[in-house]
Amino acid sequence: ALSATVGLGNIAGVAVAIQLGGPGAVFWMLIAAVFGMTAKFSSCTLSQMYRKINADGTVSGGPMYYLDIGLSESGYKGLKVLGKVLAVMYALMIMGGAIGGGNMFQANQTAEAFASTFEISDTGTWNWVIGITLAIGVGVVIIGGIKRIGAATSKIVPFMCGIYVLASIFIILTHISQIPETIRLIFTMAFTKNAYYGGFFGVLIMGVRRAAFSNEAGLGSAAIAHAAAKTEEPVREGIVGMIGPFIDTIIVCFMTAMVVIITGTWNDPSISQSAGVALTTEAFGSVISWFPYILTLCIGLFAYSTMISWCYYGERGWIYLLDHVGEEGYGLKTVVLFRIIFVVFIVVGAVSKLSDVLDFSDAMIFSMAFPNIVGSIFLAPKVLKKVRDYWERYQSGEMNPVESN
Repeated sequence: ALSATVGLGNIAGVAVAIQLGGPGAVFWMLIAAVFGMTAKFSSCTLSQMYRKINADGTVSGGPMYYLDIGLSESGYKGLKVLGKVLAVMYALMIMGGAIGGGNMFQANQTAEAFASTFEISDTGTWNWVIGITLAIGVGVVIIGGIKRIGAATSKIVPFMCGIYVLASIFIILTHISQIPETIRLIFTMAFTKNAYYGGFFGVLIMGVRRAAFSNEAGLGSAAIAHAAAKTEEPVREGIVGMIGPFIDTIIVCFMTAMVVIITGTWNDPSISQSAGVALTTEAFGSVISWFPYILTLCIGLFAYSTMISWCYYGERGWIYLLDHVGEEGYGLKTVVLFRIIFVVFIVVGAVSKLSDVLDFSDAMIFSMAFPNIVGSIFLAPKVLKKVRDYWERYQSGEMNPVESN
């Protein structure tokens, strides 16, 4: 799960937020993470409450299902119709979100990282090379069914994440005398106009959580994965889901921000114009000259695992949508078409301008959040009831203390 939790949102997304809004953007990212924990708790709990067990034993769940089934059970015709509309809307938007933030952004920033680290001047040709290479690598897993590659990557990524965190801690400790000033900048610059915009913008582009986008602040995508967890306690899975935003944004993203600010690269005219991920690599390189090479490898692996995870999320939307438009099972029969489209857009993302990729990704991710948040508001009383029941049984000692997940 870590391969889908920590990704380019933690590395490039933080840099973009600071570029747009200065150090104050970090404050708003942390605030968003707190709200994101609440939203993710609700989404993961609902995904367990309203999941569908298929004939072959597999589980289908996530916002499409709890918006549809949950609101239909309200007994009000208006809410039943609203639930189906929101579910279809979410299914459409998660396909767009998967192609944008979970695909194009990853490919774009991977190409940028390699070009920056290895000082490649012909970025036009290089971006095509990176895009095609990533497309082939992802394609053999999601289309060719060679799962061993994806499985190996998911085992390597936690190790890479550990290296990244240790390097961040090292840099922060070597600048320990500047920590108070860095914290002061984050808080004092949090209430400028640019900080508001940059912070909100950074949160949006980070997106992709449990398998892929940052703190999952209301997006609901990770609930698709949490729906398959083996547990009889929806609230317990919701609590597990809350851990992601805490580790992802409050710890890892904050450390990235500290490195970018504490090294002064965010305010260095010769460096601060670097696009997204390049700013982060420059920050690490200013202290550990050889680390950008390791970081670039980490970026490639983070992006690769994130794209595989987000393809799964996107195809869940495809399957739900086509099963409801056509006959049952039609979505699964045609899902290879979505996978092909997904692979093609990897190349498109790699050769596109970052600003264009961000505009598209942000629009899709915001559109995902809208139906999920609206539906979650109507379903909040059911979540609250489930929490109260869970707490009463916990206090009385009636609950099974151990479950396999």
